[in-house]
Amino acid sequence: MYLDRTVIRDVLLKALESGGDFAELFFERTVTRAISIVDNHTDSFVDHVSEGVGIRVFKKLKSAFSSTSDISVSGLMKCAENTAAAIGDGDRIIDDIQLVYVSHEDLHKCTIAPNSVPLKERIGLIKEACSEAKNYSDRITQVTGRLQDNERYILIANSTGLLTDDRQTCIRMAVNSVASKEGDTQTGYMGPGAKRGYELFDLYSPNSIGREASREAVLKLDSDYIAAGTYPVVIQKGNGGVLFHEATGHSLEATAVAYNNSEFTGMLGKQIASEKLTAIDDGTIPNAWGSVNIDDEGRPARKNVLIENGILKGYMIDNFNSRRMKMEPTGSGRRQTYSYASTSRMTNTYIAAGDDEEKDIIGSIEKGLLCQKLGGGSVNPATGEFNFSVSEGYLIEDGKISRPVRGASLIGKGSEIIKSIDMVGKEVERSQGMCGSKSGSIPVEIGQPMIRIKSMTVGGR
Repeated sequence: MYLDRTVIRDVLLKALESGGDFAELFFERTVTRAISIVDNHTDSFVDHVSEGVGIRVFKKLKSAFSSTSDISVSGLMKCAENTAAAIGDGDRIIDDIQLVYVSHEDLHKCTIAPNSVPLKERIGLIKEACSEAKNYSDRITQVTGRLQDNERYILIANSTGLLTDDRQTCIRMAVNSVASKEGDTQTGYMGPGAKRGYELFDLYSPNSIGREASREAVLKLDSDYIAAGTYPVVIQKGNGGVLFHEATGHSLEATAVAYNNSEFTGMLGKQIASEKLTAIDDGTIPNAWGSVNIDDEGRPARKNVLIENGILKGYMIDNFNSRRMKMEPTGSGRRQTYSYASTSRMTNTYIAAGDDEEKDIIGSIEKGLLCQKLGGGSVNPATGEFNFSVSEGYLIEDGKISRPVRGASLIGKGSEIIKSIDMVGKEVERSQGMCGSKSGSIPVEIGQPMIRIKSMTVGGR
């Protein structure tokens, strides 16, 4: 442990001196190493250590938070004093704290630790990916790549007596390719990651990562623009899960639900989606990019069923918002770093497998759109209204995938779309990304089998 147990107890008691009924200390030390490449030339190296403490106090339905990078005893006590002052005046109601250490099983084993891999070898891996991307086609005009690993140690203590800690290792390689032809420029991307070490490259070779980024960029150059309209839409397994994550997942976080800023507030036990749809947020999947052993409030990760056969079964709930909702936390409290207060966030969120064959899903459509990959977009959690770009799409004609198209966007409302899912494939795949919200940017996985939405507004030309 990086902090003495007696110091932790004294800091928590200091934070409670103004009448708080709960105090939490979150310590973090993260080592980040990153290499960036532009056109096969090393652009930058990062070797950075972030270390500090966040202190939070609750007083009924009021919360106060302060953070500091000064982890000396005086620095911690000053931070606790500031937090106590922010929560307001009052008489102390907690006089003593007996901390009891709780250990957790490590579900996410790391075989090749990042600090064991020489810099030269790490540079070689990202250069291999970028070289493969550049050599894919003479239409590839620029390639950028990034290889980053993080080793994170966290310690959480609170006034209920909890004292626990965890070590988390993650790694990600990302390649962006730019393809050009006659003044037209298109981009492609590939960026796998996992809660593991450099054994990641036993699963994804650097060559395959570079090739995939350039394949997507070149494909778009040869694609026609899609006409706007209303179509049956098929969303491919894997990356397509970003639609559920954004359009529905955020509306199931307590950050929105507890404040009546979600279209699903008060809907527990009700049919909100097609009977075909079961959706899960699971932070326990071994080595998955969004997984944790414990959340950033010290609770063990859980598999939370959000929707089962169309029935809303649960929300993702953090510690503070559990008070507002009068419901138990679900191991969903997450934060980017110690300088953020945690709140309810997703981990690995996916639509569960169904019983339809992919060939039958495609074959059922006379004219429609297959979304192979989705790009960026925007969503309003209060209404569920969204707009997403399709980064790789194909027309479906007469029950067959015909030609690639570009310029498509998906427009709709989360609560309506999940009612319109009428076919769900048998094979789930997941993809990795970063999710931004009130508590910063965190790693998450998205996923689903192939699904069919019977009718949807598609923007285009």
